[in-house]
Formats: sequence, C-alpha cells, structure tokens
Amino acid sequence: MHIGIPAEINAGETRVAATPETVKKYTAKGFHTVLVQSGAGAGASIPDAAYQEAGAVIVNDVSQLYGQSQIILKVRGPGADEVALMRKDAILIGLLSPHQVEGIEVLAQHGLTAFAMEKLPRISRAQSMDVLSSQANIGGYKAVIIAANVYQKFFPMLMTAAGTVKAARVLILGAGVAGLQAIATAKRLGAVVEAFDVRPAVKEQVESLGAKFVEVPLTDEEKAKAETAGGYATEMSDDYKRRQGELIHQRAVAADIIITTALIPGRPAPVLIKEETVQAMKPGSVIVDMAVEAGGNCPLSELNKTVVKHGVHLIGIANLPGLVAADASALYARNLMNFLNLMLDAKSGELKINQEDEIIAGTLVCSEGQVVKKA
Repeated sequence: MHIGIPAEINAGETRVAATPETVKKYTAKGFHTVLVQSGAGAGASIPDAAYQEAGAVIVNDVSQLYGQSQIILKVRGPGADEVALMRKDAILIGLLSPHQVEGIEVLAQHGLTAFAMEKLPRISRAQSMDVLSSQANIGGYKAVIIAANVYQKFFPMLMTAAGTVKAARVLILGAGVAGLQAIATAKRLGAVVEAFDVRPAVKEQVESLGAKFVEVPLTDEEKAKAETAGGYATEMSDDYKRRQGELIHQRAVAADIIITTALIPGRPAPVLIKEETVQAMKPGSVIVDMAVEAGGNCPLSELNKTVVKHGVHLIGIANLPGLVAADASALYARNLMNFLNLMLDAKSGELKINQEDEIIAGTLVCSEGQVVKKA
C-alpha cells in the first residue's frame, strides 16, 4: 500500500504530515511504501535525504504521487486542483475544515474517503491522535514568545542598581490547551498572569500553573451549559456576555499583554476585546489574537498582519504552530500515525475501516461519494 505525503500548497504552511520518524515506522514491517514529494519537509527543516534514509521514495511529480497513493496524509485540506489528481478510491486524512461544507462536498464528489482530524472525539483513547491539542499547545507557547518580542519592556520584575522594573501583566482569555500553555510560558518568563474562561471547571488548572483565575459569577443554568460534552466552551447568554464584557474590559485595561484563544467550533470567534477596550489600554500594550482566522476575538485584528491601533500592537498571525514547524510537524505526524494505525491490521497491513469505532466514525466526513451526516 502506498502512503503519499505531498508538499503543502497553502501560503505560509510550513508543516508536513510525516517525518522521517513516522516514515520509518510505516515502512518497518514492509507493508507500505511511503511516497514523499520532493521539498515537502523543507519548511520544517527536513531535507529529502532524511526521508530517503528513513525508507521513503522521493517523488518530484505530484501527479505521480497522488496517482499512486491509496492513503494521503496532509496538514491542510487539498485545493480543487489537488483533488483532481487523487485516485477516486483514495483515503485522505488531515485538517479538512469540516465546517466548510462545500469543501467536503468536493471531496465526496470525487469519491474520496476522508477523515477530518478536527472532528476527533475528546475521549481518553484518542488523546495520542488529538491534532488540535498538539498544535494548540505549540500555538499558545509561540503566542507568548511573539508578544515578548513585540512588547517594549521586560517580562520579569528586575531589581537593578538603577531601580526596580515591574513585572509585565499578562491576561489570557480562554484556558483550553493553548491558553494553559500560554499561562505556563508567560509564568516562566516572569510575568504576573491572569486567565479567564467561561468554564468554571478549568479554575483549578489555571491556579495550578500559578495564574489568578478571573471569573464571572454564574447562575446554576449557566454553569450547566458553559461546557460541551467534548470539553469545548459554548455560546453563552446575552446577560452573561454583558457581565463578561465588563469584567474583561476592567482586566484588559490593567494588562500589558493579552493572549486571546477563545474559539467555538463551527462558529465565528466571540468578540472579547472591543475597540473601546483597546482605546483604554496602555500605549505599547500587545494583543495576540489566536482566533483571528475565525474572525478574531478583537475586531481590530487583521489576518496575518501585525498592526498598531490606538497605540496597541495587534498581532493576527493565523498559523502560529507553523512558526515552530519542526516540532509542530513531529507531533502532528505522530498524531496521524496513531490514527492511521487504528485502521491498519497489525499482521497483514491491510486497511480496515471499522465504522463501529467511535474515533473512526467521529472523524469520517465523506465516503462512497456521500457526505457523512452526523446524528
């Protein structure tokens, strides 16, 4: 069986869906031939020679790669031109933006069987395959590093002969995987850190990292609906949003750096930092909007740009994990390998798609020419 690893065509996408480590494991038992497009790993500092040493076959012609590959591993969903080159019986695995229905319909019409890793169930058995968590972890780290680079003061408190320098105050909005890593990174750099999340359950995690948890008092009804069964934050009531807005404005004005990570799957990002809040912030403050690709947690953020508005630096880099491409690729490739192993018979290497498995069923978005409708 041939596994194809094409170079990513999305602008600025530096990650790759397989590394020499995973290629070696795919080929170890002799069941699979791994085809890697020449230059696919360049953005992650992986030369073609490293793939060859691991047992991969380097292919210059992408049409040849797609034409021979029964399994295709990608980071981003393919463009229409890529889909046209794929075998109609191919299996595609990657970040396929399943909420963009038109794109999934194109895959289905071509006859592909496709698995969107964004739909992976949040269960303990799937943790080793959780690409959203592995990439969000990297993104949260890099967001703080970028903020520290732009911020024109120290992060830690310093006591010098010339006087004392106050520690930077960092506010993290959203305490999921990205937010928790941002908290940990900001604390390592010596900042005073506060964090907000609509889910009361994350308070203990936030405080265990040394940050102060900023919370809006919740009614019993609001507590019950603050988090989905999968662990994601949910849309809250208008009254809650009003109270939330007042509290976030107060804490944002006192902060030097804000990292926003709040996302609701399949919906525009909630607006947490309004323009009037930005206007009230200290000159030289920094906002890193990690939700910019979904519209942004701040309406002043601009996609893939760093701008200064009302004296505040707004950083809207969408693909933060791509700035740490070597490690991001390594983790992503392992996630895909662990997922693919679910469908490969350990003895024969044959592909078996068991739709009774909740992980496989949860991620399957199209099969046999049809978009898979979820219950």
